[in-house]
Amino acid sequence: MKWCRSCVLPDTRPNLVIGAGGVCNACTSHGAKRVIDWQARKSDFLRLVETAKARAAASYHCLIPVSGGKDSTWQVVTCLEHGLKLLCFTWRTPGRTQIGEENLRNLIFLGVDHIDYTINPLVERRFVLKAIERYGAPAIPMHMAMFNLSLTMASRLHIPLVVWGENSAFEYGGPDEENQGFALDEAWIRRFGVTHGTTSADWIDDDLSAEDLTAYRTPSAAELARTRAIFLGYYFPWDPETSLRVATEHGFRRASAPRTGLYDYADIDDEFISVHHWFKWYKFGFTRLFDNLSIEIRNGRITRDEAIATIRRRGDDTPRADIDALSRYLGITRERFFDIAEKFRNTTVWARQGNRWVIPDFLIPDWNWT
Repeated sequence: MKWCRSCVLPDTRPNLVIGAGGVCNACTSHGAKRVIDWQARKSDFLRLVETAKARAAASYHCLIPVSGGKDSTWQVVTCLEHGLKLLCFTWRTPGRTQIGEENLRNLIFLGVDHIDYTINPLVERRFVLKAIERYGAPAIPMHMAMFNLSLTMASRLHIPLVVWGENSAFEYGGPDEENQGFALDEAWIRRFGVTHGTTSADWIDDDLSAEDLTAYRTPSAAELARTRAIFLGYYFPWDPETSLRVATEHGFRRASAPRTGLYDYADIDDEFISVHHWFKWYKFGFTRLFDNLSIEIRNGRITRDEAIATIRRRGDDTPRADIDALSRYLGITRERFFDIAEKFRNTTVWARQGNRWVIPDFLIPDWNWT
């Protein structure tokens, strides 16, 4: 493993590349933000707003996929401030938390119409288990539903604009903006949408029919052409502290402690999302904490040495309570869950040392592997 000299991410992270100078493409991309003409980007957004209003004068101007989190609250506030008539759309997670419910209700009462979409729980449970067994990725159904349902709904209601938050491919490591695109489309979903390049058709079998998977189906090219899906983080500087401040000013409430990673305001609306992030540990040798700390380094709020000290202090980050909750939801034992997870331990990252697994090139050489 090679580790970025600027942040704390390794080259095992998908789409992250460490250059000749030892700095990863996510850090390089973030540095490029300093020379972006944000006023010109804002003007581009204003033109998009006027186009959307003209195309849907008597209907919704914009659809925003929301969870109720601080980012979707920021998206809603920003779009309302620009006079857009909004329809907000939520794929309802089977593990919605109490604070997630409260924050979603707060978002709705900012003054928007809202759809809370529940997928057949029997289908969803089977799909999640299959996703874990096949790819060690419990969030494939979540991402497939979230992306495709939002675009399908916008198309069928003739809503000209869909507004997402940050572009994860740009913020967490991927091609630069010129090569990865400014819009969320079918190609973006396949490459960066955390679906392992699959579509609903790839999951049809004796247990899941095409009809069962209707909610996960990718819109047709003709449907996708009816609406434009953008990232708000392309037009305005995206920083979790900025979106947190705006969201908090408009009633968003943070948790008492982080559910996973560094932040007590992120990933708090879903009881199972921490397990999705935990699989990075077996597959790539880092956790959600590394992602969050790298963002803080890039924004100049902490140093790399301070980030490493935080990782050392936190130690083992396995979300045992959430793994137990997910196992109960799936109807399997904790032992079966870990048997499945073990199949996805990356032996190009991990090595056996006696009776334990270790990462030979880990960021912290004296890590406690017990």
